[in-house]
Amino acid sequence: MKKILITIGFIISLNAISHSSMAQNILKQADEQYMLFNYTKAAELYLKAYKKDTSLYIAERLANSNRLMRDYPKTELWYATALKMAPNSAEYIYRYAEALRNNAKYAEAKIQYAKYYTLNRDINRIQLKVLTSACDTAIKWLKKPLPVEVTNERSLNTPRADIGATIYNGKIVFSSDRKKVVDPKSDKRPFLRFDSDRLPDPEQYGWTGRNYLRLYWSAMTDTVTLFPFAAGTDYHVGPATFTADGNEVYFTTTRVNKDWDKDTSTIKTFNLEIFTSKKSATTGAWSKPVPFKYNNAAKWSAGDPFITPDGKKLYYVSDMPGGLGGTDIYYSTRNGVGEWTAPINLKALNTPGNERTPYVDSLSNLYFSSDGDLTMGGLDIFKATRKGNAYGPKQNMGYPVNSPRDDFSFVLTGPETGYLSSDRAGGLGSDDIYKFVINPVLMHKLEGVVLDKITLKPVGGSTVVLGSNRVVTDETGKFSFMLSGGSDYKLRVEKDGYLSDNQDITTKGLKPLQTVKKDLFLQKIILNKAIRLENIYYDFDSANIRPESAVELDKLVKVLRENPEIVIELGSHTDSKG
Repeated sequence: MKKILITIGFIISLNAISHSSMAQNILKQADEQYMLFNYTKAAELYLKAYKKDTSLYIAERLANSNRLMRDYPKTELWYATALKMAPNSAEYIYRYAEALRNNAKYAEAKIQYAKYYTLNRDINRIQLKVLTSACDTAIKWLKKPLPVEVTNERSLNTPRADIGATIYNGKIVFSSDRKKVVDPKSDKRPFLRFDSDRLPDPEQYGWTGRNYLRLYWSAMTDTVTLFPFAAGTDYHVGPATFTADGNEVYFTTTRVNKDWDKDTSTIKTFNLEIFTSKKSATTGAWSKPVPFKYNNAAKWSAGDPFITPDGKKLYYVSDMPGGLGGTDIYYSTRNGVGEWTAPINLKALNTPGNERTPYVDSLSNLYFSSDGDLTMGGLDIFKATRKGNAYGPKQNMGYPVNSPRDDFSFVLTGPETGYLSSDRAGGLGSDDIYKFVINPVLMHKLEGVVLDKITLKPVGGSTVVLGSNRVVTDETGKFSFMLSGGSDYKLRVEKDGYLSDNQDITTKGLKPLQTVKKDLFLQKIILNKAIRLENIYYDFDSANIRPESAVELDKLVKVLRENPEIVIELGSHTDSKG
């Protein structure tokens, strides 16, 4: 008996050692991928490791991986998990608050910012006020949207990233990582970092787990093709900007510096660079791209170029030394001999955060994105009006131009029309391209309240969705949207623990500026409670149901489509008469 117990104990010990060894091996692989910026693969491995070892270290790595991949619901989940194990971590609380803000949970975010302040005295009350004021402002904007119509350009977008739309020769040019494309040049190196002793996956950008960005163009039909030029790299290409005559293009790219191949002793960091190409007046072909004068990929990034229509100024962003924060906006001027002058930092507009995607309109007003100022969450689009040789105070473009997520690459195609890019909720996948119309004709305001179907009391924290726009209600349950005239819409409300509600809205036949009133109703889910349907009858001696019974089943179909997370048990029987 003693021998049997010893044997059993030995087997259990071996299994425990094997289990622990396996977990450590998975964790080691995850850490390697994390250090190489391959966050998609790292997150997969960390999740496997967490199932074997629910440690704070793994939870924090999962939270940070998802944050860097901009998966905000998962970021919120994993920072909440980490805080259960380390409730007084100021860093976790701040990151959790930011995730709540990205998920439009502004009231909850304010509570977390206040906790962050009590634990981190490095910030003062003014900085705390900026964070909480941003939440209060976002709540107000969501309640009173500006008269701007923002629609998803579904003919261009995919479940992948589609960004940086601009107009060239009557077509729209943009960047996308929609599929693998092989350029003429192949260096067999990964983006951002690589270990010289290992061969990485040349077909996949590890940060996102998708392909690399390429330039595409379309005549605004369902046909999208590669932009016809060779960028000279296997890695990211775009977005791009063109001179007004269409003969010169500047674009962002990443590539392998040939000198780096000589040094195999260190892990390298790839930085962004700006390249330019000219179009031949005789053949129409694009020249071999050449680097912008102020690139320095070994030390800093330069990207998001915008060339003014006359080709005399180039605006871009960089994290070169001497800036105010992460990436700042700079500009260079082309002198009389065609050379670019030293970059000038737009210090009046830059912040300690990140500025991105500058764009200058025909009146010399500057539009750009920033996460270092009063924003709804992530990057917001700002406008700075040109006044003489300087720019006036910057102004947030408000909702629905901006959203709780990242909003960037603003460009005008007319006085009140244009495109922007965003990863806002309700898109087709990652970043999408959106078309906007400022002050569209015959705008109507939609107003309503989300109510409990039984008690008729307001339901706060509900998500109301109209097309690509969504708001989260406060304790009053109130919501509002701006609608275009002569259009049909679908309105939806959802909240965990409730059956969703869908309503059709139309502005056809309404008087100019007439307000539309529509309340939505949520019914609390009670587990194991039956959903009653009237009797469903079959034809005699047949498995076919009668037409009048199909109506009852359609009711069930509607409930399931509106609430895909519901699992039901469906049964049927016949009597002795068939």
